[in-house]
Amino acid sequence: MSQFDKLLRRIKSLDKDMRFDELRKVLEYYGYSMDGPSGGSSHKSFRKAGKPTITIPQHEPIKKAYVKEVKKIIESEEENNEND
Repeated sequence: MSQFDKLLRRIKSLDKDMRFDELRKVLEYYGYSMDGPSGGSSHKSFRKAGKPTITIPQHEPIKKAYVKEVKKIIESEEENNEND
């Protein structure tokens, strides 16, 4: 099992010790791009055409609510890939 597969498994199990960079890596894998505000905010937005924007703070560990949002995205992307 690759490290990326292990990372996906941790997200799907709603691991409470997720880091921002781990979620960023997964979102970018699924085609999301990260945008940060020009000011000093610690929140980063991830956008993908035709999908809702997700905003995640760069605090660590990441709160479970944000991990749940990324989990929904993963499940949606996997479902779309199975239907293709």
